[in-house]
Amino acid sequence: MVSRILSFSLKNRLFVFITFLLLIAAGIQSLRQLPVDAFPEISPTQVNVILRAPGMAAERVENQVTHPLETELLGIPNQTILRSTTKYGITSITLDFEEGTDIYWARQQVAEKLAAVSKDLPGGIQGGMAPMSTPLSEMFMFTVENPGMSLEQKRHLLDWVIRPTLRTVEGVADVTNLGGKVRTFQFTPSASKLSDAGISLQTIKDALADANQVGNLGRITQGTETFSARVTGRIVALDDLAAISVTNQYQQVYRLDQLGDVALSYLPRFGAITKDGEEAVEGLVVGLKGANAAAVVEAVEQKLAQVKPSLPKDTDINVFYNRKGLIDTAIAGISDALMQSIVLVIAVLVFFLRNVRASILVSLSIPVAALITFICLQLLGLSANLMSLGGLVIAIGMIVDSSVVITEKIETELNSQKQLPLLHKIYRASLSVAPSVVSGTVIIILVFLPLLTLTGLEGKLFSPVALTIVIAITAALVTSLTLIPALGSLLMRPKARRNKSLERMQARYQSILSGAIKRRSATLMGFAGVLALSVVSFIMVGKIFMPTMDEGDIIVQLEKSPTISLQESIELDTQVERELLARIPEIKQIVARTGSDELGLDPMGLNETDVFMELNPKDSWRFDSKQELIDAIREVVSGYPGMNVNVTQPIQMRISEMLTGSSGDVSIKVFGDDMNTLANVTDRVVEQAKQVQGAVDVQASVITGARFLSIVPNMQQLRFYGVTKQNFSEFILSQLSGFPVSEAVDGRIRTPIVMGSQKPAGNYHSVSNIESLPIVTDNGETVALQQLAEITFEHGPAIIERENSNRYALITSNVENRDVVGFVNELQQRVSANVNLDPGYFIEYGGEFENQARASANLLMVIPVALLLIVILLFSSMGSIGLTTIVLTNIPFALSGGAISLWLSGEYMSVPASVGFIALMGVAILNGIVMVSHFEQTRVHFSDFKTLVIEGAKDRLRPVLITAITAIFGLIPLLMSSGPGSEVQKPLAVVVIGGLITATLATLLLLPILYLLVNRKPCDAQ
Repeated sequence: MVSRILSFSLKNRLFVFITFLLLIAAGIQSLRQLPVDAFPEISPTQVNVILRAPGMAAERVENQVTHPLETELLGIPNQTILRSTTKYGITSITLDFEEGTDIYWARQQVAEKLAAVSKDLPGGIQGGMAPMSTPLSEMFMFTVENPGMSLEQKRHLLDWVIRPTLRTVEGVADVTNLGGKVRTFQFTPSASKLSDAGISLQTIKDALADANQVGNLGRITQGTETFSARVTGRIVALDDLAAISVTNQYQQVYRLDQLGDVALSYLPRFGAITKDGEEAVEGLVVGLKGANAAAVVEAVEQKLAQVKPSLPKDTDINVFYNRKGLIDTAIAGISDALMQSIVLVIAVLVFFLRNVRASILVSLSIPVAALITFICLQLLGLSANLMSLGGLVIAIGMIVDSSVVITEKIETELNSQKQLPLLHKIYRASLSVAPSVVSGTVIIILVFLPLLTLTGLEGKLFSPVALTIVIAITAALVTSLTLIPALGSLLMRPKARRNKSLERMQARYQSILSGAIKRRSATLMGFAGVLALSVVSFIMVGKIFMPTMDEGDIIVQLEKSPTISLQESIELDTQVERELLARIPEIKQIVARTGSDELGLDPMGLNETDVFMELNPKDSWRFDSKQELIDAIREVVSGYPGMNVNVTQPIQMRISEMLTGSSGDVSIKVFGDDMNTLANVTDRVVEQAKQVQGAVDVQASVITGARFLSIVPNMQQLRFYGVTKQNFSEFILSQLSGFPVSEAVDGRIRTPIVMGSQKPAGNYHSVSNIESLPIVTDNGETVALQQLAEITFEHGPAIIERENSNRYALITSNVENRDVVGFVNELQQRVSANVNLDPGYFIEYGGEFENQARASANLLMVIPVALLLIVILLFSSMGSIGLTTIVLTNIPFALSGGAISLWLSGEYMSVPASVGFIALMGVAILNGIVMVSHFEQTRVHFSDFKTLVIEGAKDRLRPVLITAITAIFGLIPLLMSSGPGSEVQKPLAVVVIGGLITATLATLLLLPILYLLVNRKPCDAQ
């Protein structure tokens, strides 16, 4: 097969050249069209259901809304987990499905279940499925600034001018508006006026609904024309609402404004936005799942530029988060590393080959393989991101391996004295090394195949890395067997000039190898010592799941008392913001989100705040590292006691919430039924966690302490006064907060019509105030609330979290200056020794620790299978157990160098480091094959094995060094880079560079000695 490919390529060189020119053109086009993002798509198939139950306490929402929904949704096939968070007036349910589940099928199943259970839910439930997005879909955030506009005006501008425009952008799932005040037409009924007029609340509701109807009356014909007839008169302005007529049972007519107050107001607020210590209005652009983030953000920016001239004077769109900035920085960093790698690899080739033509020939394999890789990425629907481009950087050194071996052999053959035609020499040279090149490449592919089987977050992050490497080296192999021989026949010529540097290097190596063979026992002991040191290093190295990537911005999450009011929460937030801005000049601006929007798409409580900090450029910082800045921020926030604090980053926070339902490096879930027991156990676990070295931001979700008003109606009294339970509830609601009954439509602007009051807590601060609240009966009479119901203030759970229908309490902690696995192991020991659990209660540890354990388990299962396949392939290629064992000996010494370098560098054992160890195995085996196969090919030319080994090793010095050094130099830019994403790539580079050093020493010194030991008998030619 290989011989036919080589023969065809040399006989049909023009066809080969045209084919590769077309591939290059297609690759350039694919590169231009390839989606660009900072990360690959890492979210699972996930559906979120968010329902708002106005006025309901958490426990009642759980019983009447969450539990029925969970019971129904748990029956959907292919789901892996169902989590829910229930708070005052809201429930959020998240369903994760098995990998590969179609998102549209999943949403359809959830929609059907919601429709089936909706009839069993209480009246007034609002909401449904969240937009089809992912936790990484928050691409663009901005505030609307205008010193001459009120919060209500800014929100109105955002709702009806900016948001509709941005929603037309391709790839935008939704635009969420936060903060400010949503304008309403509000009617606040007066109990005394209703009583005097003898009009009930239901009568007013009916009048409002009737007044706002628009009906079609069919068509009429006049002559040759036909017209449609309709009833007009919908409410458009506040005066229209005030003028609505209401008739009592005595046929007396009253205007609506005679029965209460009609005024402009705003919807009840469930959250707020503050910016630099002042309230603000925010727009948040949410991208569709799978959308090209860079293209979406660019289109959003263009739309904002188009709409800006039509905005009121002095209006500014203040962008404080732009995913494209992170994308540009990350991609620029990895692109620079890629270009630097190419330059360094070419420099190595020129140094070793000392032949410009040969160097050009080998170097051509890099852009050709890279462009073919871009074609494949586009066909597979993948994006150009940190991981896929990082895989290309890792593969740079491997890309040239096959071309180096073939080109080096062609050069040797051309310089020989054999009188053969040029094409025949190239064919003989290529064919002699092609089997080892093919088998070596196949082995490298087999080494990386386990990464394609990874699941979870690690699989989504590193499958693109493995796939890119496999595609690139496969493209390089095809190039080396087709384009390189064909182009070599045009470029390569016999070269009479000697490579004196190589000759000196070979002579020095020959001397060292001879000495090592003479003192083989000492040499073997030395390598055994390296293995022993690597075992110690591996034990000493800590373990984490993934290094934390510096996104640039910081988020501080604050959790306050569960009973805090929105206004008090805002005032506390603004104090913290002003203090941070005054004491931390590294912060450019702060935008904080408290609570949720009106729809509850991000179901935070009034006591929860995400403080987003945009930072100034690093060159203006007082601190040498971001960690010092975070410590300074923690010091400022610690001056406000009574709050739980967690420091994170935008994407990091969303990924953590997506995977575990919480943010933090480590999450501890205490499962059980009784909320008070859960709270007690949680407090004890928190005490233990705070004593573990490395623990920061230890906090537990505030699950108890909520205070709510309990109004229990007396059904007998309600019947006596002729009040239905629904009217009773609605009248109280109209006095305490209000509820929408219709909407006014003026063009595309829709204004809710609300029946109710905007009197906050101050008017009803005690039971006595509420007891005297007048209730208007259906007959228009007035009755005090205390005559119809029992009113008390009660305490209950503030938040109820569930996983697969089991209640749990959550503790989170970040970890600094130590590995996560060691932290969790110590914490588990402390909790087991000091926290006693009642029957039915248990603890699970998750977060980054859970991801690391899953990734390690997956790798330990699939890597042995890959090694077995490699052994089988090696044995079929070598035909000898002894030779196969010699080549495999390179693997432990490659791994030993990686472990030692990881320990010396202070990096942790992580998934990227594991990928580095996998890459090492491939390169180590390839070099072993190159060395041992050459011994076997040339053994008939020597009378004794010692001479065979020394001369053969000397001949293979150059390809072995080129393979190792190109791989090392290709990774040096990743090792030295410092931009976003470098934290993920650096452990991999450390492992591969360190491992290649020991693997190369083993190839050049240990393998020849082992070959001698295995072949003690004379060879056939002796």
